Amino acid sequence: MGNAKAFLTINRKEAGYRPIHERIADFSEVEQTLNLEDRMQQASRCMECGVAFCHWSCPLSNLIPEWQDLLYKGKWFEAYRVLNTTNNFPEFTGRVCPALCEKSCVLNMQHQPLTIRENEAAVAEHAFLGGFVKARPPKVRTGRKVAVVGSGPAGLAAADILNRKGHRVTVYEKDEAIGGLLRLGIPDFKLSKEIIDRRLKFLEAEGIIFKTGIEVGKNLSAGELLSSFDAVCLTTGAGVPRDLPVEGRDLKGIHFALDFLKQQNRIVAGQTIQASGLISAKGKKVLVIGGGDTGSDCVGTSIRQKAASVTQIEILPQPPVAENPDTPWPYYPNILKTSSSHEEGVLRRWSLASKRFIGTKGKLTGVEVVEVEWTKDESGRFAMKETGKQEVIPADLVLLSMGFTQPVHEGLLDDLGVKYDARGNVAAVKPNESSTAKVFVAGDVTTGASLVVRAMDSGRKAAEAIGRFLDI
Repeated sequence: MGNAKAFLTINRKEAGYRPIHERIADFSEVEQTLNLEDRMQQASRCMECGVAFCHWSCPLSNLIPEWQDLLYKGKWFEAYRVLNTTNNFPEFTGRVCPALCEKSCVLNMQHQPLTIRENEAAVAEHAFLGGFVKARPPKVRTGRKVAVVGSGPAGLAAADILNRKGHRVTVYEKDEAIGGLLRLGIPDFKLSKEIIDRRLKFLEAEGIIFKTGIEVGKNLSAGELLSSFDAVCLTTGAGVPRDLPVEGRDLKGIHFALDFLKQQNRIVAGQTIQASGLISAKGKKVLVIGGGDTGSDCVGTSIRQKAASVTQIEILPQPPVAENPDTPWPYYPNILKTSSSHEEGVLRRWSLASKRFIGTKGKLTGVEVVEVEWTKDESGRFAMKETGKQEVIPADLVLLSMGFTQPVHEGLLDDLGVKYDARGNVAAVKPNESSTAKVFVAGDVTTGASLVVRAMDSGRKAAEAIGRFLDI
């Protein structure tokens, strides 16, 4: 512990965001950075606890106290080396992770947790800018071939680990570019796609083969896949969005959130979208249904598209501010989360259920909602009841952001004959192993929709399972 009193004398200092009037005019990353001295000071606040709850809560089991100490001492490259032993892509998680580690930091008991996520991003950037990150192809090849289907965080993490083991890895992606939801689901103002491209250059130089525009199960059959590779890792995600099948669902102006976000990411990348298929918030009254991170991304994107107004509704009640006795430290707190997009101008409302879509001449004009209240039954389970208080929220554009139900079964998964669990995800009959011989699973396709950091952890574990299988 380099500075034993830093947590007492130095307060938490965040880099913060670019000014609102500036950032809503473009899709550049909103988060700013601290200078090196400030960043090292923030790292010095780590208490190096005997029981490191930050390490306990991190899905990747990052060695957080160890690399914080190295950062504090100015040993940036050494800090990256330690971080990279457990985290393949800290430049991604340092930008988009909800920082479960910070919520369990002992200093969070006083609402002054260590700036672990920002420190992580800073270490990664310093390593890239300093030339410390280099392509390191494996010296020996095993002769085994592995296919990774899907190039999101789980797929990339699995491919990276498998390639390091010396296996020949081919990653298949149905879309036009590598990255999965990192590429098309997360807005550029949270994760610049240059960050993904920078990493991909190293992965390609290390020998990973990337094939885009190939939908396995359609352009390449399941049989061909199995016959061409010694093992297959499915990382296709949870691709079926939760719908809202109420009256008026067929009106024009209602779209799934991911369709909206993908389109904008493609526009930022320089693609031209035909006017007939364009989903634009410009000049419209936008209603986002769903209060999670994807809904927040829709808010920020709508504001940048110059929406007339943006409202976000959630069926659940508003979470407590700052503290919630139901989710005490060191658990991840269920409290009100205000993102950078929320700060930019949105009306947020809770405890509202959508009853029907209203429109004229086939076009959406509003959504009828009803207030609900939540109670707990004797077993502690929540129950919802409508209060009868109804209203119509005017809307020209509705974005459905209510999560995902399961992976797409039709095509590849059904053709492979894998078993599904009760929720429709691909069942792991053994850790990261499906019911079909030599077919492994990682990420949302088997866990259900979750976090980037959990997907990466799942991808790493799948790679280890495949490694053991190929060594038999």
